[in-house]
Amino acid sequence: MEAVCAFARENVHHGARYYPRWLHTEQALRGQLAELLHAPSVDDIALLKNTSEGLSLLAYGLDWREGDNIIIAREEFPSNRIVWESLARFGVTLRQANLDSDDSPEDAMLAMMDERTRLLSVSSVQYATGRRMDVQRLGIMCRRHGVLFCVDAIQSLGVLPLDVQAVHADVVVADGHKWMLGPEGLAVFYCAAPLRPRLRLTQYGWHMVEHHGDYDRRAWQPAASARRFECGSPNMLGIHALHASLSLLLEVGIGQVARQVLTHSAYLIEVLSKIKGCELLSPTAPDRYAGIVTFRLRRTPAEQLWRHLMDQGVICACRGGGVRFSPHYYTTREQLTRAVELVARFEG
Repeated sequence: MEAVCAFARENVHHGARYYPRWLHTEQALRGQLAELLHAPSVDDIALLKNTSEGLSLLAYGLDWREGDNIIIAREEFPSNRIVWESLARFGVTLRQANLDSDDSPEDAMLAMMDERTRLLSVSSVQYATGRRMDVQRLGIMCRRHGVLFCVDAIQSLGVLPLDVQAVHADVVVADGHKWMLGPEGLAVFYCAAPLRPRLRLTQYGWHMVEHHGDYDRRAWQPAASARRFECGSPNMLGIHALHASLSLLLEVGIGQVARQVLTHSAYLIEVLSKIKGCELLSPTAPDRYAGIVTFRLRRTPAEQLWRHLMDQGVICACRGGGVRFSPHYYTTREQLTRAVELVARFEG
């Protein structure tokens, strides 16, 4: 909030006087995101509007052929489903794996892979159930079979460690307004260097050229870096906000953030499971849950419980047929206990 207000005041009183300093903040943010993702280079980082834009950029940048197929999970948020369904016009088939199958979730996805599979796209943590995926295993198998690997990391980036090199990700995309504590309207798009020139560009402008800022130059070419995907003026207000929030998270340390969030989830799983009539919808194995714990009361519509909790000041969401709790590292045990007590006392 302080970063946003300071930037707004500076705009009001000084206009673009300090634009060079703003550009320094923009570059610092790219460095923070590269550090967060363990990207090989800051050149691998683009700043887009949202996750959907990044997924669309990938979907419509690839050269599809009739008979190609894409693999996703049936649990996916619409952003990571609709974009791939839209490729049916090119004869591309979407295969959706059931993550609740008897095999492991990863086995269910990999079993659908064949010689015409071009892409596997998955959320690192599923938005409704909070199911954590073994993205490293999926990435290794995709690399082995020559399949592109895309990770939607919006429900994990900023709270769980992610090494794009270790998981062999070709693309990682995530909004800043979830666990990274930034505003809506700004997202990170990681694109591995070998893939960048293969993606057809669909948007053009002054910011995506190699010599951006040299406005008198007539000849141009797309930037070699991931900035080639940023067609116009950056979201400077959002950049200052996300830079501030990532400064906090990186100062605390993602390892410490992850430990605290996972401790919260373990506590919620334990106490919610003891409430009569309460059913956990999230996985309970330590290697499968992350920061999301979803549950329902068997005799109460989820929306009714959600509205009651929201009225009592418990900020939660109605997702996947249940109520979703997703406390960050700074949430206190007292706040969690109060939320659980409200669930236990709710009579519908």
